[in-house]
Amino acid sequence: MSNEPPPESDPSLPDDIEAGLSRTDPDRWLSSRFAPGPTVRRALVALYAFDNELGRAPRAASNPLVAEMRLAWWREVLEEIASGRAVRRHPVALALADAVRAYGLDLMLLEGLVDARLRELEPRPMTLAEALVWAEATGGICARLAASILDRSCDPTAATAGGAAWSIGRLILTAGLSPEAAREALESRLLAARGVTAAAFPAVAHAALARARAKGRPPSPLGDRLRLMGAVLTGRV
Repeated sequence: MSNEPPPESDPSLPDDIEAGLSRTDPDRWLSSRFAPGPTVRRALVALYAFDNELGRAPRAASNPLVAEMRLAWWREVLEEIASGRAVRRHPVALALADAVRAYGLDLMLLEGLVDARLRELEPRPMTLAEALVWAEATGGICARLAASILDRSCDPTAATAGGAAWSIGRLILTAGLSPEAAREALESRLLAARGVTAAAFPAVAHAALARARAKGRPPSPLGDRLRLMGAVLTGRV
């Protein structure tokens, strides 16, 4: 494939990916504000922006084949980063390469984020079991990677649980899941996320919004900020 932007790439994607993330993924952008220092925050934003690009593939593509092409494009970005070759000049790809090199992010986990999105190309709705696996493979693994940026000693299982809880909260109203069964899974993962270290807590802080998202509450700049601030102060999502 060429080094041109991925098929059907959004031409309005801003050079300032942080501004784009604050608009398209306000929950995780807000949690990244609690990370210490601009360098760490930039790495988190790069990671979340990459995950958002993967998530856009099934939604923005005109058919599953085009979506697969988009995901393959991002897989090739990871191959370029792994090999040390020049990375194609896409703002998110370049930012991700910087984050990988600065913090030694696990490229196998990043590639797993690409693989997880393939499930979204299937027309068949997810069962609850499939949705929980998907939540851990997307939001969960992303939180695990974010935790590794913030604190290498953080328990990856706890971080994964926090990220998965956030994804489950968003799925309850959008994937046709049984609210009762899904909320039980949500609460168990929120409990497991309490094992995240204080230093790594911004990696899962957005899980504090999971219950609100599960009830259909839209993002609220002030309300969400207050919820996250309370979670950071208490160390509990």
